[in-house]
Amino acid sequence: MRIQRCMILLALCVSLAEGANGQTNPPANSDDRAAIRQTALDYIEGWYSGDGQRMERALHPELAKRMVSTDSKTGKSSLNQTGAMTLVQNTSKGYGMHFPKDQQLKEITILDVDEDAASVKIHAATWIDYLQLARWNGTWKIVNVLWEVKSGDGPQRKEQK
Repeated sequence: MRIQRCMILLALCVSLAEGANGQTNPPANSDDRAAIRQTALDYIEGWYSGDGQRMERALHPELAKRMVSTDSKTGKSSLNQTGAMTLVQNTSKGYGMHFPKDQQLKEITILDVDEDAASVKIHAATWIDYLQLARWNGTWKIVNVLWEVKSGDGPQRKEQK
C-alpha cells in the first residue's frame, strides 16, 4: 500500500512538472493587440499633440512613470517618478508639442501579451518608453512606464551599436 501511494504521488509530480514545462500561453488575439497598440498611440500621440484627454484615456489613474538618473558628480542613481495626474497636466500644457512632426517618432513594438497583461516598447523622439499595461475593467490601461533618454549619438539605437 505504501509503495502504491509513492507511485501515485510520483506519477502526479511528473504529470504536474510536464504540464508546467509544456504550458504555453495562447497568442494574443488581434483585437487585444489592436487595443494595446491604440492605447500606446493614445499615450505617445497625446503627448506630442498636447491632448490631455487622450493621454488620460491611456493611463490607469495610479500610473507610475519612472526614470533612473545618475548624478554626474557622485555617480549615484536616483529614481524620478511622475504620476498619472501630473503626466496628464503636463500633456495638456503642451510640453510634448515642441517636437516638429518629422521628429515625432512613435515606433511601437508589442513585446509580450498574456491574458490581462502586456509589455510595449516605444521609440520616441529622444527617449524610449517601456510600458506595462493591464486590462482594467475591460480596457487596456498603462500602469507603469520606465523610460530613458536615448544616447546623444543621433537616431542610432543603443541595441544596434
